[in-house]
Amino acid sequence: EAALDWDTMTRALAAQPPWWEPGTAHGYHAITFGWLVGEVVRRASGKSLGTYFRQELAEPLGLDFWIGLPESVEPRVARLIPPPLASPDDPFGRALLDRESLTRRAFLNPPTLFTTKGPEFARAIRAAEIPAANGMATARALAGLYAPLASPAPGGMFDRAAVTAMSTVESEGPDRILVYPTRFSSGFMKTIDNRPRDSAILGPNPEAFGHVGAGGSIGMADPAAGVAIGYVMNRMGPGILVNDRGQSLIDAVYDCF
Repeated sequence: EAALDWDTMTRALAAQPPWWEPGTAHGYHAITFGWLVGEVVRRASGKSLGTYFRQELAEPLGLDFWIGLPESVEPRVARLIPPPLASPDDPFGRALLDRESLTRRAFLNPPTLFTTKGPEFARAIRAAEIPAANGMATARALAGLYAPLASPAPGGMFDRAAVTAMSTVESEGPDRILVYPTRFSSGFMKTIDNRPRDSAILGPNPEAFGHVGAGGSIGMADPAAGVAIGYVMNRMGPGILVNDRGQSLIDAVYDCF
């Protein structure tokens, strides 16, 4: 229940010392990123991140997208089929199963999203604002969120300078949480080729950026091609980056060009 309370989580993060000297390494903030950024937004705007997101992005863009799901939308929620269990033969799976690892702490402390306490608690999870982990959207809405980033224009929601900053790599190399190497710009994931291990190939253009999600979902923008892509699924797939299903869809879009 602690993860459903905004103030509890932001106070805990404020009191948490860094696990390493800033600037010397990087690791994926699996769930904490939403509270860290969200608290900055709340203090700057006076609005919760879910409210700010709805008023400034979802409503102006006409997106069927929520952070903090209203009860009126609850009947439309799709049932997810969980992915295969983590394998100890995979480096990430091995780290996730290790109770002392940073990987497990990042994903399963607290284990809110992985608990089964009945429909009332599931509804409470969807109603709460857990920005890094419980955004609810259709695939069209996910692509629609990235569309202004794929075609920035003067006077638009995002100008080209902002999109360039979103596309510029800020950290890359071994990821202390995801185990495999990753590359990130300011809040977005960039193409990383770890083949034959988990990879994310966001098309052929280095300007592309986006983010993978649980089960292999993906949202991305490519300003060079002027294209935005959104993919979500009911049956969650294996892997921690883009799995074969999502990668085949990304590749098919560029084949069409």
